Amino acid sequence: MDKLTDYNYIKALLDRHGFRFSKTLGQNFLCAAWVPERIADEAALDGETGVLEVGPGVGCLTVQLSRRAKKVVSLELDRALQPVLAETLTGCENVVVRFADVMKTDLSALAAEAFADCAHCAVCANLPYQITTPVLTAFAEAACFERVTVMIQREVARRICAAENTADYGAFTVLMQWHFETEALFDVPPGCFIPAPKVTSSVVRLQRRAAPPVQVKSEARFFAVVRAAFNQRRKTLCNALSAGLGLPKETVAAAIAAAGLPATVRGEALSIAQFAALSDLFCEND
Repeated sequence: MDKLTDYNYIKALLDRHGFRFSKTLGQNFLCAAWVPERIADEAALDGETGVLEVGPGVGCLTVQLSRRAKKVVSLELDRALQPVLAETLTGCENVVVRFADVMKTDLSALAAEAFADCAHCAVCANLPYQITTPVLTAFAEAACFERVTVMIQREVARRICAAENTADYGAFTVLMQWHFETEALFDVPPGCFIPAPKVTSSVVRLQRRAAPPVQVKSEARFFAVVRAAFNQRRKTLCNALSAGLGLPKETVAAAIAAAGLPATVRGEALSIAQFAALSDLFCEND
């Protein structure tokens, strides 16, 4: 067993450095060797890939990434882990740990500077639960990352990979599937962490699309329509878009009819292609 996932070793290591878990930062460290090994394998890295990791913990996934990638940059917010990582990552010459907030980091600039000599750029991480949605949004918007392989809450993984006409389908689904081909890989139970979280985790792989799944006249208008449709998802699409876009119901109803959709349809029933067709109709009326 890898010592960095051995419960007794982790406990002794953290006690030696006076480290205490922070609930605010959502710290849960892996204590099952198969998990970081499989995550790193599923990331499909090679010797020409630069990898961004977020939240290394004691470095068990970091070490696995180091063995597979050309270079690893690991962002850690908690400076209390600095002496821990200095010890556990000794010998990992291709790893750089930066103590910074990923949500305040220019990811495109970081990748351009850190991975300038890498043929590929990817993300692989065990993400802190409380920043999952905003950080994945940031990864989507930073077009430099070809692949994102992350462990997140199972509920969020289901939202990312959801199909229309399901309870998990929403604006975040559309955003992720607009930028990526999404794939749920495997679940990780709470007992694989120290301390054990109250939820099950899932690993997902997001492969950057070469182009969006459909073409639209205005991407800004497309996402405005999507957000409005789900902001009031209990309402019909007509009522939700009228309120969210500030348009007369007659105008919205006419567009919905022109798109070939039922008058009483709700936003969760629309595919990405149907949202695109509808948003293009609104562009014609601008």
